[in-house]
Amino acid sequence: MAQASTVSYWELIKNGLVKDNTIFKLALSLCPSIAVTNSLKNGVLMGVAVLFVQTMVNVTISLMRKVIHPKVRLPIFMLVISGWVTITDMSMAAAFPDVYRQMGLYIQLIVAFASILARAEMFASKNQFTPSMVDGIGMGLGFLFALTVISFFRELVGKGALWGVPIVATKPLLILILPAGGFFAVGILMALFNWIDARYLKSRTAGH
Repeated sequence: MAQASTVSYWELIKNGLVKDNTIFKLALSLCPSIAVTNSLKNGVLMGVAVLFVQTMVNVTISLMRKVIHPKVRLPIFMLVISGWVTITDMSMAAAFPDVYRQMGLYIQLIVAFASILARAEMFASKNQFTPSMVDGIGMGLGFLFALTVISFFRELVGKGALWGVPIVATKPLLILILPAGGFFAVGILMALFNWIDARYLKSRTAGH
């Protein structure tokens, strides 16, 4: 991973959204992309939770990087992640109790997301506050983007609704709101995302 001094803040955001997109590119943390994306509201709130945790973990690890002993860095990283996940979990339980009853377990599972630990290890522990914060925002936005697209597609086609409001009169394809349909939807959207990215890269290469 390139150091922040050689990478612009915009590149860090773009990498998180596209090049290193947690779900569509790296295929990490797929459990919530299947489990909580049967409605747009759940998908967006889960994405926001991960965005917050990713950013705050990066910021915290960056500020602590000079005092963390290399031999105990992973346990320290996990403690930091656990702390921010606990804050997020309690905040969502208080602010969105109805939604939390459906997805509370998956909020707690953020602590085990490989993408968050990986960014703490690969980037935040080696870079200063601002680049680490921007990197966390970029990776979090990429996760939020992926969950929003998946949940938008699944709720619209599977329920004929968005954010719980019916908007399509035709008969919905109910399988898309089931776990099997979730795998199907993620596979289709992942292939589409990578096809668009490949076409864009090819057009840029041809332009040069």
